[in-house]
Amino acid sequence: MTINKNEYFIYARKSSESEDRQVESISSQIDVLTKLAEERNLEVVDILTESKSAKAPGRPVFNKMLEKIGKGEADGIICWKTDRLFRNPVDFGTISWMLQQSIIKHIQCSDRSYYPEDNVLLMSVEQGMANQFIRDLSKNTQRGLKAKAERGWYPAQPPLGYLHNPNKRKGEKEMMKDPARFEMTRKIFDWMLSGNYLPSQVVEKAAKELRLTNRFNRSVGRATIYQILRNPFYYGYYEYPKGSGNWIKGNHEPMITKIEYDRIQKLLAKNENPKPESKIFAFTGLIRCGECGAMITAEDKVKNQKNGNIHNYTYYRCTKRTKHVCSQKTVELKKLEEQIQEILQSIVIPEEFIKFAIEVIESDIESEAQTNKGFIETYKKELNILIKKNDKLTEMKIDDLISEEEFKKKKSEYKKRQLELELLIEEFAFKDSHTTASINDALLFGHIAAEAFQNATLEEKRIILSSLGSNLLIKDRKLEISFEKPISILNEISSSIRGKNGKKGRLEPAQVSIKKGTYSDNNTINPLVLREQDSNLQPFG
Repeated sequence: MTINKNEYFIYARKSSESEDRQVESISSQIDVLTKLAEERNLEVVDILTESKSAKAPGRPVFNKMLEKIGKGEADGIICWKTDRLFRNPVDFGTISWMLQQSIIKHIQCSDRSYYPEDNVLLMSVEQGMANQFIRDLSKNTQRGLKAKAERGWYPAQPPLGYLHNPNKRKGEKEMMKDPARFEMTRKIFDWMLSGNYLPSQVVEKAAKELRLTNRFNRSVGRATIYQILRNPFYYGYYEYPKGSGNWIKGNHEPMITKIEYDRIQKLLAKNENPKPESKIFAFTGLIRCGECGAMITAEDKVKNQKNGNIHNYTYYRCTKRTKHVCSQKTVELKKLEEQIQEILQSIVIPEEFIKFAIEVIESDIESEAQTNKGFIETYKKELNILIKKNDKLTEMKIDDLISEEEFKKKKSEYKKRQLELELLIEEFAFKDSHTTASINDALLFGHIAAEAFQNATLEEKRIILSSLGSNLLIKDRKLEISFEKPISILNEISSSIRGKNGKKGRLEPAQVSIKKGTYSDNNTINPLVLREQDSNLQPFG
């Protein structure tokens, strides 16, 4: 395909407006993409950059670029990957439509090309990969917090009376006493331990006399004071994750002893009325009403039959139904679970196809690995240069060749970029080591989820449903789910295998001809659609 006569915009984006929060630096992207344009003989008419997240529509530079392309000022786009262009359905839809209509004649990424005549499903997969990457970042963050917690450092904002040590580097901040609030917070415990005050009097006394404020200088309310009295953190322990039952001994200095804490809990219990046990329902907090958007809640109901039998059942309803704001009817738990089971069946893929898909995926991973390797090498080279610059800077300071102010400024810049590069290197190394396993996860989930749901606990059912996707709605007693990638891909493949009427489709592993980076258009779905998806289950073997 000849494309030399076309003109291109280079579009580079980092993931955040904040200077210290980004995934790929703009300068590095531009370097790579400029070289790519030279190698492919692509004419670049302008380089456009943007520091804004793509999770939601509304990027001004991106929108302006599409407007210019629509006016004929350029024919194509050069970007690192499609996740630089879109990470939300709106922008994806716009790009996809413009490409299909040949308004955009070519999108060149670091690892592949997209043309109007291509199967749009490939780009759909990329959009799913972008969403998955956001989720993976969250997982990575949680993994880091867990590691910090297990080392004895509280992985969240410290409670009143404590601060993070600002002299420690990011990710290693230890807990220290808050000189302005530690002793005042201790007074709350002392008043409680004295036995001279009821819990309500302690709370009232603390609110009036101490006038405590949090780190945002906002007044500490009575509810917060009760939370302080009940928080095990103050005797040196915390639970992580919350509700897991996993208690960790913190490295911070306790404010009270365990004996003092236990005594305070007994005093609090004596003055509290017992609360009725609340029943746990599997799907509350996950589903919204398709009519008014309010949350769906659950209730138990008892029905007395004419024959004297008593029938207990659970139903889900809109929270605004009782206020006569919403007209949606209730849904019995049995009917809701039947719908979930049906949805889970729609993502089941025959085992012989899964094994075939994995083989194809593994053969295609090599090109991605090479791309990642190239980025790692680029970042390592820049890191080595930066280290030498830093050493040179120190020498210049010793020789009084630069001022103290200039030294600190440059030192800060070098340090920031060094941390940035280290993060990038770690990210690409992580991608290489987890790609295959993550794909296998999604495939396995689709294979076993339906069966697992039948005998699952309430919490397990909740996890399975939430794993299917987002924007869960109930309307007219019907559950609707916006599948997230790669679940939507599993659903598409399953539908293609079985055919529209539930009969076996045209897809047969032995009959499918695979070419790297291409799709079949013959009403079948190539297993390459699953490439690069991420999750954490084990592969079939």
